[in-house]
Amino acid sequence: MRIVFLGTPGFSLPILETCARSGQLTAVVAQPDRPAGRSAKPQPPASKRWALERGIPVEQPEKVKGGKLAQTIARYLPDVAVVAAYGRILPPDALAAPRFGCLNVHASLLPELRGAAPAQWAVARGHPETGVTIMQMDEGLDTGDIRLQRALPVAPDETGESLLAKLSALGASALEEALRLLDRGELPRTPQDHSRATLAPLLRREDGEADFSRTALDLDRRRRGFTPWPGLWTRASGAVLKIHGSEALSSGGRAPGEIVGASAAGIDVSCGEGTVLRLRELQPEGGKRMPVAAYLAGHPLRAGDRLGG
Repeated sequence: MRIVFLGTPGFSLPILETCARSGQLTAVVAQPDRPAGRSAKPQPPASKRWALERGIPVEQPEKVKGGKLAQTIARYLPDVAVVAAYGRILPPDALAAPRFGCLNVHASLLPELRGAAPAQWAVARGHPETGVTIMQMDEGLDTGDIRLQRALPVAPDETGESLLAKLSALGASALEEALRLLDRGELPRTPQDHSRATLAPLLRREDGEADFSRTALDLDRRRRGFTPWPGLWTRASGAVLKIHGSEALSSGGRAPGEIVGASAAGIDVSCGEGTVLRLRELQPEGGKRMPVAAYLAGHPLRAGDRLGG
């Protein structure tokens, strides 16, 4: 089976490797090189580096509409295109270019968590389970038919970063099975129940700002889900304070954002419904991560002080 792969970041690499094992990988399509790091020099994406190391052709079209992407894909005569975190919406002509269309490896159990950040929102919203979906792509946002799904429990200490790594490996395994079934003409196809759809939108910096009217458990989940970016952050004396370690306590709170206690054990901050979030590891603006005791040594806080805007 001839396969063209479309994907850009490190998440896609295990899936890319599966394509190489499961058929004839004829080309890798990635987004153009982008500036990165302090030098701001254009850097090749992870999928491009992987392909060049193995002598596989790489395409990086600047535009995907007007037949540009469709022509790029069609040039390699693929039976199927596999898409994993490509980062662009594929136009109809590109979706139709391969003989069997385009399969997307999506990091959720569709129709739940459609969108750009499903792993992060699964943790932030406290989902006990998520998974991967091999989806037949159509013109909508993750609305295509389900071809294969695999579930995965979400660990109590899961972060968005750790869950994404697990889902990448699970997606690679699921894709291997899906491609094998597709080659035999035995891959099921089930329309999604759109009435059950939820969204997992692209993360913004403001998503990480701590709203202490939320419960402590909700805030701790968001801290873990939004790791490494945008994380969970607040303001102390007008300066940004990033929260790297925290623990949700069940009771003892006052007005949201009010500090009820500050010691080497943690800074206890009142949250919604009378809960308390204990801050254990912090990073002041322009500084390094540090345990709360070290932070308090340079930034004294006491009961009655407030965090937030």
